[in-house]
Amino acid sequence: MSADNQIEELNFQRKQRWRTALKEQLLGYLFMAPWLLGFLVFMAVPLGWSLYLTFNKVLLTPDGFKYTWRGLGNFRDALLVDNSYPVKLFTYVQEVILMIPIIVIFALFVALLLNQRFPGRFLLRAIFFLPVIFATGQVLTELFTQGAGELPFIDQYNVKPLVNEYVGPKLAEPIINILGKFVIILWYSGVQILIFIAGFQTISKSVYEAVRIDGATPWESFWKITLPGAVPFIGLNAIYTIVDLFTFPLNPVLAEVSNNMFKPDTGYGYASALAWIYFLIIFVMLGFVLLLLRRSSKRKGRA
Repeated sequence: MSADNQIEELNFQRKQRWRTALKEQLLGYLFMAPWLLGFLVFMAVPLGWSLYLTFNKVLLTPDGFKYTWRGLGNFRDALLVDNSYPVKLFTYVQEVILMIPIIVIFALFVALLLNQRFPGRFLLRAIFFLPVIFATGQVLTELFTQGAGELPFIDQYNVKPLVNEYVGPKLAEPIINILGKFVIILWYSGVQILIFIAGFQTISKSVYEAVRIDGATPWESFWKITLPGAVPFIGLNAIYTIVDLFTFPLNPVLAEVSNNMFKPDTGYGYASALAWIYFLIIFVMLGFVLLLLRRSSKRKGRA
């Protein structure tokens, strides 16, 4: 084959690869089209409007809404003047940062147990997922009102002074809040458990058989095969947990946003600024998890 023919063949192969990649991308966008259309129709306009409101003071008058341009004044008041919102925001973010590994690790180990073959495992899987179905906002509110979501040993064994002594007052409050919600936190792990179980099915059984023949123990199999194979699903569960916790029905930050929305001295503009600050924090946390996932996938590809 001559040099010209080789070049033509290479160019043809490149074009074929490019066309194949383009078809795959278009197919992906086709599957995303319903979501994109729904987002543009039902969410893009409200989001843009709420962003515009953050730069205004909005008053409800008999003639309708009155807008007064404030620029970054709402954001400045939220972070520097307001005595309630920054405290609740910082405390709840601390709680979420502590709760994410608790939920993910708990879901990982429960999924490992439920992935084993034993009688009645399908029933146990359903039991762990049932709270996700029944634990709606009103149900959770009623449970907390009755004190069903709290662990009794916190008051029985006087745990709060011990936490203050060994952890310090700054971390004591979020840790106590987490202990008070520990039962509900475990209830919120049903989806994560199912994701881990589905992830374990992607690991070939032949790999486990090969390492078992080589004399590897179950402990070694977990660290060398199961855990590395579950890394993408750990990231997926971390993302899901972040979104789930930040939209928690008893979220004090969302309650603060809702309360300021109807106050005459704050109104919709100030409440929108509070919500956007909250959204930016969520966005940063999600971006951090995605960055870690990207780095882990690159390291896995190099290995």
